[in-house]
Amino acid sequence: MTDLLFTPAKLGAIAIKNRVIMAPMTRSRAGEDEVPNDIMVEYYTQRASAGLIISEGTTPSKNGKGYCRTPGIYTSEQIDGWRKINDSVAGAGGAMVLQIMHCGRVASKYNKSPDSETIAPSSIKARGQLYSDSHGMADFDEPRALLTEEILSVINEYKTATENAFVAGFVGVELHATSGYLPAQFLSTGSNQRTDQYGGSVDNRISFVVETLQAMSAVNGADKVGMRICPGNPFNDLQDDNPEETFTELLKAIDGMGLAYLHVIRMPKGPVDNIALANKYFSGPIILNDSYSSEEAESAIQENQAMAISFGRDFVANPDLVAKLKTKSQLAKFDLVSLYTPGAKGYTDYGV
Repeated sequence: MTDLLFTPAKLGAIAIKNRVIMAPMTRSRAGEDEVPNDIMVEYYTQRASAGLIISEGTTPSKNGKGYCRTPGIYTSEQIDGWRKINDSVAGAGGAMVLQIMHCGRVASKYNKSPDSETIAPSSIKARGQLYSDSHGMADFDEPRALLTEEILSVINEYKTATENAFVAGFVGVELHATSGYLPAQFLSTGSNQRTDQYGGSVDNRISFVVETLQAMSAVNGADKVGMRICPGNPFNDLQDDNPEETFTELLKAIDGMGLAYLHVIRMPKGPVDNIALANKYFSGPIILNDSYSSEEAESAIQENQAMAISFGRDFVANPDLVAKLKTKSQLAKFDLVSLYTPGAKGYTDYGV
């Protein structure tokens, strides 16, 4: 019997040649001005055998940048850089979705252009630090709270990023709505203390994400738009009084949109059963993520928990992951030290 993990499927309008998805992973190799470069072309092309590649988190604007050496999708040079990557990946038989990541308050001025600012739903500084090339570890910035009349312009940044993604050759886009970044900041009571229509009640707090998905879907269809979530994830000082309620209402609100997929990170020890919640309230295709073995992945698909499984760390060290999973070969381990460092080491030299 053919393992379902290696059979084709469809995520909305996005055809996948197998169910082994490459998860989005920040690798911090972009060039000056957030422009994707040649080493990124090599990296993604090496992994083109994935059923679908979801790109690393990519900023839709200068204000959306948080980390050093992460790519953008808001200038012509950035679009051209991504086009080179997509052309190469497509030439190797692969396809890519762009993950759009606005970091909001999870940012440092040392990683951002001088004419940018750090914004958030509320002026509440996140506890923690992140790395900058110029100053080493730096505290998160104190964010400026967005004015109500400014929020539409931020939503439109996601829409423009979606338009640019299709110009650059991506087959779809994914909204990054977890890990403490801007959409998650709007969703969560700990980071959203607004008193307008985007804060307070759960219906108000989910509005930013719902409206952003609507704007992205208006570009080229909802069936080419996905979203990544992880209810209850405390990463980057994210706190919510009732994450199960928040995400229940969010999924109920967006389920009728006809999205391409919902990308769910499991948290076995978290406050919410993310897999059960997603399957209960989202009727479209689901991608599950986080440290799945090939046996677990196959079982999840067989049991209709998911349409596909995404792999992160395993794809870092195993460009030929699909072949290795199929032959049940031993997987190489990735080098944590070189995960975010510039250059080829720990990036394009695995399996070489």
